[in-house]
Amino acid sequence: MSNSRARRLINRKRRIQYRLRHREWAAQDQPMFAARNIHYELADKARGLSAGGIGAMHLLARQTGLIEAIDARLHLLKVHKPYHESDHVLNIAYNLLAGGDCLEDLELHRNNEVYLDALGAQRIPDPTTAGDFCRRFDEYDIEILMRAINSVRVKVWRQQPREFFAEAIIDGDGTLVETLGECKEGMDLSHKGGWGYEVLTMSLANTGEVLYLLNRSGNRPSHEGAAGYYDRCIGLCRGGGFKKILLRGDTDFSQTGHLDRWDADRVKFLFGIDAMPKLVGIAENLPKTAWKTLERPAKYDVKTRPRQRPDQVKEQIVRHREFENIRLQSEEVAEFDYRPTICTKSYRIVAVRKNLSVEKGEQVLFDDVRYFFYITNERSRSASEIVFLANDRCNQEKLIDQLKNGVRALEAPVDNLVSNWAVSAHQNHY
Repeated sequence: MSNSRARRLINRKRRIQYRLRHREWAAQDQPMFAARNIHYELADKARGLSAGGIGAMHLLARQTGLIEAIDARLHLLKVHKPYHESDHVLNIAYNLLAGGDCLEDLELHRNNEVYLDALGAQRIPDPTTAGDFCRRFDEYDIEILMRAINSVRVKVWRQQPREFFAEAIIDGDGTLVETLGECKEGMDLSHKGGWGYEVLTMSLANTGEVLYLLNRSGNRPSHEGAAGYYDRCIGLCRGGGFKKILLRGDTDFSQTGHLDRWDADRVKFLFGIDAMPKLVGIAENLPKTAWKTLERPAKYDVKTRPRQRPDQVKEQIVRHREFENIRLQSEEVAEFDYRPTICTKSYRIVAVRKNLSVEKGEQVLFDDVRYFFYITNERSRSASEIVFLANDRCNQEKLIDQLKNGVRALEAPVDNLVSNWAVSAHQNHY
């Protein structure tokens, strides 16, 4: 290494140490993250940053009014020495955007001079300070934070074209956020045997945005508290200008106690419902003419000549070793009206009958029939369209998987349930 380059590195390290020196701060009038614009240039002597888009993201937060909304509504600090609430919230969110997957990675960013300059900040909170900030939250403060972010979200929606507001599809699902920690307050053993927290995720299927999160103990059912958060999403989307609202969820989210209320409020819903003996009995007694073949559309159109399909290696192994194998032969769809016990009116039930064969090696052991049911008040779509619309809810499962295992936005880095809820709210709403 040349002497000049070594001197530059030494000087850069000295500047960082001076920048992060211990100081007794006076109360600050403005947030620490003060950058108002960022200029990109290409030059041989320009400094590089792996998270090159972090300045653009901060500019987005400023132009949409997110920073002002957080500071105006969220009040957790008596004095700002030197950070404001928005500094802390954005610090945790930016850590994720910059490739960090735990709070400890903040230490890498706060020692990166180019990262600090991109944000226009003399310093950023260290991991310990970030954790202490999350511990200041109670449940009311988390609600305030989510509402502040959603108020800005509505402003962004209003910039969309008119067709964007035709219908809002709101998905709800729960997922277990596992942790290896042994001292985290509120964690519990789930029905699947994993320790952690059960997180309810409400998202807008149109855009993949997370609208609300609810952190609960790991032994709670996935649908607990879902009805209240569906109501909040309904209010949010109606305030944002959507003309129609459709709620979706799997069989755990059928919410039969709330269907009459939503139907009276002109809210559409489409939930899975358990294959109870009564529903199976009705489906089995339907006339043959009520069942129609369910033709699933191709996943994509082949724009060139179709290629020869490769050999199904898994299928060959299963047959050769004579494993039990369940194969789908055909699908049929039918519909009928049904009134759940707790409801005062009947709703549309769409039934799917899967005709299966159970095989072992080359032999067919027996045929099997399984039923799947969906309950809805949507009558303008055909039965097949209802099935495809319900199946599209799998996109939310992909979204949750990306949040958990991709960008690692669903984590439990702090020592209690509410604080970990706050961390998730910081990261998933940005």
